[in-house]
Amino acid sequence: MTSNHFSPTANSLGKIGLPAPLRELAQRQWDSIIVGAGHNGLACAAYLARAGKRVLVLESRERIGGACTIEEPFPGVRMSPCAYLAGLLHPLVVEELQLPQRGFTWTPAVNGLFVPFLDGTSIQLWDDDAQCEDEIRRFSSSDVEGWRAMSDAIRRLRDALRPAGDGDTWIGDAPTREQIEDRLGNDDEAIKLLFEWSMAELVQHYLHDERLQVAYLGQGVIGTNASPFDPGTASIRFHHSSGRLGGMPGMWGYVKGGMGMVSFYFCDAAREAGAVVAAGVPVARILPGEGVLLDGGERINAPIVISNADPRRTLRMLDGSSDAAWKAKVESVPIEGCTVKLNVLLWELPNFTSRPGTMEPHHLGQINAPLTKAEWKHGYAAARGGQLPEHLWCELYFQSAHDASVVPHGQHTMSVFAQYVPYTFKEGTWDDRRAEVRKAALDSIGRFCSNMDTAVIDAQVLGPPDIEEKVGLTGGHIFQGECLPQYMWSNRLSARTPMPGVYLCGACTHPGGSVIGINGRNAAMAVLKDMAQK
Repeated sequence: MTSNHFSPTANSLGKIGLPAPLRELAQRQWDSIIVGAGHNGLACAAYLARAGKRVLVLESRERIGGACTIEEPFPGVRMSPCAYLAGLLHPLVVEELQLPQRGFTWTPAVNGLFVPFLDGTSIQLWDDDAQCEDEIRRFSSSDVEGWRAMSDAIRRLRDALRPAGDGDTWIGDAPTREQIEDRLGNDDEAIKLLFEWSMAELVQHYLHDERLQVAYLGQGVIGTNASPFDPGTASIRFHHSSGRLGGMPGMWGYVKGGMGMVSFYFCDAAREAGAVVAAGVPVARILPGEGVLLDGGERINAPIVISNADPRRTLRMLDGSSDAAWKAKVESVPIEGCTVKLNVLLWELPNFTSRPGTMEPHHLGQINAPLTKAEWKHGYAAARGGQLPEHLWCELYFQSAHDASVVPHGQHTMSVFAQYVPYTFKEGTWDDRRAEVRKAALDSIGRFCSNMDTAVIDAQVLGPPDIEEKVGLTGGHIFQGECLPQYMWSNRLSARTPMPGVYLCGACTHPGGSVIGINGRNAAMAVLKDMAQK
């Protein structure tokens, strides 16, 4: 029995259409309208509908799920265009919206992170501490103690800020820096890791072997338009290590059927509770305190509008009716993406020359095609200058290695998450240079493999402008704005806005980006609290 059996939304791969004519939807009484059916908007809708509110979700595209959906980029192949792994999905949302009962299952990527190097060596950074320690002892015996200390610092941060249960600072309003430091006490390392260190400073503080340092550098810039040598990038590493999905601290994994199933289950939960979800309905304007105006000219009334769109799109939809200070804050958050996503169909998995084979333990985890420190610096500078770097840092994921249901028999999928690329090229356009970007990414992986030339059947290349157009994320920024320390915690946008009846529920709000779901829950709780006080 596949997960799809449980999900009406998945049966149409999220193409749910209109539940009723627009004229009829416009005549109904609504307590709230949610603009955008990304996973957080759908989670928000589920909570509001469960509280007895009349909720309408309007999605501009034909398919719900936003960046976390499922498409068929190649015949018979199911892939999520952007999202690829689950790890920060909040256990509270999983439990309250009954995802396991809906069919949600996932395979923990316990094999961790595999990194090959240009000198022919490689390391498997297992998620199991004892296994990982053994590997590091073989690889660089002088680094065992430092690796342990680095892991402990991340663990202390997670336990202080994200303990299992009610004390999790991701639930509800964001804490201030002072409140965070109160929790951390005199833990100077943890404070530096969270607010100050670059990723390079983090690894250099704890590790000696340059290959081992390089193996981790990419973990500090995932989706971040900054160099691993820039202050604050170590916090990105913590953000992505802070999950407790399935009660497994820091673990990531593969969702059965693909990441988009998470959005589909949220949609099922929302509709089951009475929310109405309509796709293919673009919103032109948000009218604070009144409702929305659609692209087609129809007006739908509701005292509350919750935007799952990114804050810049929300600002445009407010069309001059936004608070000046709030507008300035929105515009102060950098939102230009620097990542390219390749969705690749393969005849076989990559054969890494340092650990040969096309179905090895490392294929079940995550794999990095690393950069040297010089390549990191040059690559970042080149992309910022509108150039395509010679080599890209690539993180690879193989859904099909865990879940053969997503591909025709004998084939494989490879999700490639790579950076840095420019949003705008100094010369030419993304359409002109897409083949060049594809070659650069596959060649960057091919430095470590023997079979990239023959393994690839086809590849879809999504640069920042493509992600912007396809998913609606301004700048193609996958987190709706940077997640560096100066834009996180109490500095992140709040679910509440100064405009009457206007709220936000997307990744731009606390606790930040990734497939989390708690952003939607936090927004719903803020709305319900404010409704109760009126």
